[in-house]
Amino acid sequence: MGGCCSSCCGGHSQDRLYAPLLAESEREAVSVLLRYLENRGEEDFFSSGPLRALTTLVYSSNVDLQRSAALAFADITEKDVRPVNEETLSPILLLLQSSDFEVQRAASAALGNLAVNNDNKVLIVEMGGLEPLIKQMQSANVEVQCNAVGCITNLATHEDNKVKIARSGALVPLTKLAKSKDKRVQRNATGALLNMTHSDENRQELVSAGAIPVLVSLLQSPDADVQYYCTTALSNIAVDAANRHILAETEPKLVSCLVSLMDSGPEKVQCQAALALRNLASDDKCQLEIVQAGGLPPLLRILQSNVPQLVLSSVACIRNISIHPDNEAPIIDANFLQPLVALLKKSGPPSTNGTANGNSPAPASNATEEEIQCHAISTLRNLAASSERNKKAILDAGTVDKCISLVLNVSSNVQSEMTACIAVLALSDELKQYLLSVKIIDCLIPLTSSPNTEVQGNSGAALGNLSSKIGDYAAFVTAWSSPAGGISGYLIRFLTSNDLIFEHIAVWTLLQFVEGGEKDLVELVKKNTAIIEATQTLAARELPADPPANGDLIDLEDTEAESEIIALAGRVLKMLE
Repeated sequence: MGGCCSSCCGGHSQDRLYAPLLAESEREAVSVLLRYLENRGEEDFFSSGPLRALTTLVYSSNVDLQRSAALAFADITEKDVRPVNEETLSPILLLLQSSDFEVQRAASAALGNLAVNNDNKVLIVEMGGLEPLIKQMQSANVEVQCNAVGCITNLATHEDNKVKIARSGALVPLTKLAKSKDKRVQRNATGALLNMTHSDENRQELVSAGAIPVLVSLLQSPDADVQYYCTTALSNIAVDAANRHILAETEPKLVSCLVSLMDSGPEKVQCQAALALRNLASDDKCQLEIVQAGGLPPLLRILQSNVPQLVLSSVACIRNISIHPDNEAPIIDANFLQPLVALLKKSGPPSTNGTANGNSPAPASNATEEEIQCHAISTLRNLAASSERNKKAILDAGTVDKCISLVLNVSSNVQSEMTACIAVLALSDELKQYLLSVKIIDCLIPLTSSPNTEVQGNSGAALGNLSSKIGDYAAFVTAWSSPAGGISGYLIRFLTSNDLIFEHIAVWTLLQFVEGGEKDLVELVKKNTAIIEATQTLAARELPADPPANGDLIDLEDTEAESEIIALAGRVLKMLE
C-alpha cells in the first residue's frame, strides 16, 4: 500500500515534501467522515464528500486508517445497499488486496453487501473483483474466508456471472471450503456451489473440480442449510445423463442417503431429496434401486402432505419410478393408488398472498396444482401398462370416475394425460364394457376436436381401443350424432385431417365397426356419404414411386403408415359392399 501512496505523491524524491500534506488530507478526511457518521440522515454518502474522504483513507499508508476505511465501508453498505459506480467500488477492490486480515475481512464484507444488488454484481465482476476474492478464499483467516465466499455466493446468483466464476478458478477453492470446520464458511461455500449448478457448462466444471464427493458427504451434515444446498446441487447435477452415470458409478450410497433424508430432514430438505431422486430415476437402474432402498414409504408419506411443493416433489419422483415395469406391482401394493387419484382434484383459485396463516400451508398455485395432476395421472397410466390386474386395480381406485368428472374442465396438459390413461385402460377387454357403460365416450368425443393435437389423438385412440373386440356396440350407435357431432363427426374430422396418425386411428376404428357386425352401426356407416367418400379417397391414395423433385429422401415410416392406411381403407370398403 505504501508503494501506491508514494506513487500518488510523485515518487521517493519528493516524499519529504508531500508527507505533511498527505497527513493533513488524512486528518481532514477523518473529520469529514466523523461528521457524516454523526449526521447520516443529512448527507448522501455515495454522492458527496464522505465517499471522497473515505477513499483518501483507503490510499493511506497507515494500516489503521485503512482498517477504519474498510470498517466504515462495511457499516455503510450494510445499511444502504444501492447500485453504485466505479468510484465506490474501486477503493473497496483496492482494500481487498491488502495483506492485513482486518482490512480484508471488512472490505470483503462491504463488497458482499453491495453484491446483493443485481447491477453491482455485474460491475464487481467486470472490474476484476473475482481475482482478489479467490485469493481471500484461500486465506488462513476464517473470517476472511467466510466473507469472501459469501460475496462469491451473491455474485453467483446473477446469470451473467456464473460462467465467468466457473472459468475463474473459483470452483476448486469453493469445493475445498465446503469441507471447512467452520459452519459459516461451509454454508456459504455450499450455497455458492449450488448457485453454480444452473447451467450444463457450469455443472461440468463443478464435476471436474471434484464437487460430487464433497456434496454427497455433506448430505450427512447436521446443518439444515448445508443439507439443503448440497441436496439441491446434487439434484441439479443429476439432470445430465453423463453426471447420473458418474453418480451411479462413484457414489453407491447416494440413493439410500437421499431416501433417509426424505424421512428425517426438514421439509425443504425432504422436498429436494425427493426431487434429486426424481432426476436420478430418469435411468431405469435407479428406478429399481430407489424401491429396493425403501423409498416408497417416505414418498407415500410426502405424497399425502398438505404442503404443495412436498406433494409435487413426491409425485414427480413416483412418476419416474413407475416407468419401470418391475415397479408397478410394488407401487400398487404400497397403497399409492387412492392418494394418486385424490391428487386429481380440480384446481382451486390461486393463492392471493402465497404465504400461510398460522400453521396452515400456503395453497398451491394453479400451475403447481396442474403439474401435480399431470404427474399423478401419468403415474396411474404407467402403472396400468403391463397387466390386467393393475388396470382393474386402477379402475377400482376410482380413476375413471374422477377423470369423467374432471376431463372436460381441466387444462389441455391434464386432458392429454387423462385421455392417454383412458386409452391404456381401454386396451383391457375386461374393462371395455364398463367404460362404455359409464358413458366415457361422451367425454372423449368432444375432446377429439380439442385445439391440442395430443388431446385429439389420445381421445381418438381411446375410442379406437374401445371399439375393438366388444360384443355390444349400442353405445357407439347412441353416440353416432351427438355429443359434439358424435362418432360420425369425429371419424370425418380424422379421415380428412391429412395427418397420418389421425387417419390411421379413424380408418382402423371404422374397420372395428364393420368387422363387429352390429347391423345398426354398419348401416349408419353406409349411409354417411362423407365417411364413405373420405374412406374412398384414402383407399385410392397413391404412394410416391420416385424420390421428391426437391431431393428430399422419402420417409420410410410415413410410407409404411400410408400403405397400411390404404390397405385398411380398402378392407373397410370391401366389407361394406
